[in-house]
Amino acid sequence: MPSRRELANAIRALSMDAVQQANSGHPGAPMGMADIAQVLWSDFMHHNPANPQWPNRDRFILSNGHGSMLIYSLLHLTGYALPIEELKNFRQLHSKTPGHPEYGYAPGVETTTGPLGQGISNAVGMAIAEKMLAAQFNQPGYDIVDHFTYCFLGDGCLMEGISHEACSLAGTLGLGKLVAFWDDNGISIDGEVEGWFTDDTPARFESYGWHVIAGVDGHDADAVAAAIKAAKAETKRPTMICCKTVIGFGSPNKSGSHDSHGSPLGLDEVQATREQLGWKHGSFEVPDDIYAQWDAKDKGAQLEQQWHELLEKYSQAHPELAAELTRRLAGDLPADFEQKAQDFIQQSQHKAENIASRKASQNAIEAYASFMPEVVGGSADLAGSNLTLWSGSKGITADDASGNYIFYGVREFGMSGIMNGIGLHGGFRAYGATFLMFMEYARNAVRMASLMGIPNIFVYTHDSIGQGEDGPTHQPIEQIANLRLTPNLDTWRPCDGAETAVAWKAAIERKTGPTALVFSRQGLPAQSRTDEQLANVARGGYVLVDCQGQPDVILIATGSEVGVAVEAAAKLSDKGHSVRVVSMPSTTVFDAQDQDYKDSVLPKNVSKRVAVEAAHVDFWHKYVGFDGAIVGMTTFGESAPGGALLKHFGITADAVVDAAQGIL
Repeated sequence: MPSRRELANAIRALSMDAVQQANSGHPGAPMGMADIAQVLWSDFMHHNPANPQWPNRDRFILSNGHGSMLIYSLLHLTGYALPIEELKNFRQLHSKTPGHPEYGYAPGVETTTGPLGQGISNAVGMAIAEKMLAAQFNQPGYDIVDHFTYCFLGDGCLMEGISHEACSLAGTLGLGKLVAFWDDNGISIDGEVEGWFTDDTPARFESYGWHVIAGVDGHDADAVAAAIKAAKAETKRPTMICCKTVIGFGSPNKSGSHDSHGSPLGLDEVQATREQLGWKHGSFEVPDDIYAQWDAKDKGAQLEQQWHELLEKYSQAHPELAAELTRRLAGDLPADFEQKAQDFIQQSQHKAENIASRKASQNAIEAYASFMPEVVGGSADLAGSNLTLWSGSKGITADDASGNYIFYGVREFGMSGIMNGIGLHGGFRAYGATFLMFMEYARNAVRMASLMGIPNIFVYTHDSIGQGEDGPTHQPIEQIANLRLTPNLDTWRPCDGAETAVAWKAAIERKTGPTALVFSRQGLPAQSRTDEQLANVARGGYVLVDCQGQPDVILIATGSEVGVAVEAAAKLSDKGHSVRVVSMPSTTVFDAQDQDYKDSVLPKNVSKRVAVEAAHVDFWHKYVGFDGAIVGMTTFGESAPGGALLKHFGITADAVVDAAQGIL
């Protein structure tokens, strides 16, 4: 029977061979962490290679995603549908083995990693989701939700600020089934980290409330196994296992050096490493006895079968809970969702409240969350401003995770990365809020949600200079354009309660990517609509106010400026002009409509167009063309009451009238 070291050497050999063949990549981390990975995956991981989506599997996250050949080797060796040809195509176009692990490519990759620190924040989210689901569904004798989240991370992840945000909250929430492995090899791209990273990492994590196992030899399988056993025995706190390793282990000339971090070892060094490790096999060759020892298909099938047997008994003892858990894990909406949502939209239109859209958003949360227990909310310490709490909100704690709300604290980036983990885990629909300006802190996590197609809902309030006295540090200018330009992110900026109700419905229904909902601080006038206009809100843009015959000019507006455009249209009509007002709450959704519909809203033969939005003007050229005008912002804001600022910067009906007359 192959030894543990021989099993780990299979990872090392495949990793250095794949990087060498691609002539790019990072062999050092996979070679350094191979012994740890072998112990974890051979002795502790509960997973089924034949069914990577088994709900009760342990999750494995490679936060230091540059070491991607580690996870590709593990998936290949344990029996996932990742043949050796895919490892030979490492980093090549259309392969399942891209340079960094990407969700949806290789089966068994739980999340896209590479931007350092986000993998550990995703892992925190997954552990939160497991704890919440268990609290909501487990019953005496039926631990139907019961799995661990394991995360590998390196020095770079720990240097990134998001790791502080997420790991601090993980300790506060007592995530006892989260186990992290720090690859303490002392090396990053620039060399030995002692010149720029001298944190007392064990003390740092102890201060967070973690269970810390320090000083583990990452190349001693028995020591690693003992540490994992101790971690699993600690049920009240997450565990950090500090593993001292040698980067590029096995390479006689490059181990322990940054030379093995981010570039191929070279053909001569690869051969020398084979000799050093005693690996007497050719490139991409793994002996049958080592494959057989790694194979996890039979064990995984047994574990999943045992779980299904428990689920069957659970279904008989608790049929309603079992049906609800099955629905939520499948991501299906409640059967009555469509009817209840349409009723709420109609109610919002008829109510015609002149309220801030952030308040309309709170009303929508109240309506939808009241019959959707999978909705889990949160805010980055701005619940009273973002208006994310509703009457049924219950915050989760270390001792009681049965609630549906997470108080994230001032952690915008951490919140968004954690939301991504919750969404990837399954069983919940997560929304999280902050001021639109501070989307900037979370920007990369929002991009990652879009890249992976996670249907999170990002709520952003205080959406313009209209938020007022806090001044330009808190007043977004270019942020809405940033969101709209992000592929696979639907962005909505509704103008009143009815549009807000539709936007929330669209966000909840969406399964292929995230949604950004952008709301005002200030009160907004409710707009009157016909049933047809109300139905067309869901198409992202529609004719709100029209004229007889062909319009002389079209006014296009979103959010708080729709009321401005409607007022301007009335003034232009009094001056004898034919005017159409188009409300465009979601440019991304409107752009996805069929051409006939888009032409019916914005006829090609009407070139005189004015866009008005209290945000950067450049985005709107695609709709108004060279002959159009844009009323918006080109500078930062100022500190003053919102109304005074809108007048000062010319975001007014009179300014729209002047712009329209200037092009007519």
